[in-house]
Amino acid sequence: MGAAEYRGKPSPVLKARLDHGLALFQRKLAPRILTTGGAGGDPVFTEGTVGRNYLIERGVPGEAIILEAEGETTVHSTVAVAEIMTRMGLKSCILVSDGYHIFRAKKMIEARGIQVFGSPRAIKPETGWRDWWLYARQAAGFTLWRLGVPI
Repeated sequence: MGAAEYRGKPSPVLKARLDHGLALFQRKLAPRILTTGGAGGDPVFTEGTVGRNYLIERGVPGEAIILEAEGETTVHSTVAVAEIMTRMGLKSCILVSDGYHIFRAKKMIEARGIQVFGSPRAIKPETGWRDWWLYARQAAGFTLWRLGVPI
């Protein structure tokens, strides 16, 4: 899943997600990598394209990378991912994101008929209010999605 990019370079969060996906690819657990994320306000770069370029710089062949560069939210990206995978005849994926985000994104892709295995990026555990806020925000987002509100 995408995360912020800064003028064509991945944010620390995006970099960690990409590095985790790269490790899965190198271990032959994933034959392809699908990068996601739209512009997020940047007039030149998208998260998906920045991710693709980052992986190519690290030796992943371009033909092994699938690009989704339109998603502005988790809902948009997961719908696009499921559509791309369905059109390509792909039935399962390993979803890389942060631990607090995986459950919601996984359920959104599964709702479209794709088998999803979650694999969170390595992260130093948060403590206090920030940790609580990250999980509470995802729980609220999941609940609203289940109620039909696409956020």
